[in-house]
Amino acid sequence: MKQNPQDVAGRPKKFVSKEEMINNTKDNMREAEISMEFAGEEELEHLQEKNERRKHAIQRMKNEPLT
Repeated sequence: MKQNPQDVAGRPKKFVSKEEMINNTKDNMREAEISMEFAGEEELEHLQEKNERRKHAIQRMKNEPLT
């Protein structure tokens, strides 16, 4: 029987380190900056706001104690 791709219960959990999460967020910011070059006014504003939230998220992750 084929597993439903939406069924995550049987999948092993992948551990992502804080450093990897920060790097992924920075990668997303860089990709958004590239998209900004081609974005219209409304999308540009949306991407700028999103990157601002990402900056704050990175700061929170850096200040978060290791668990």
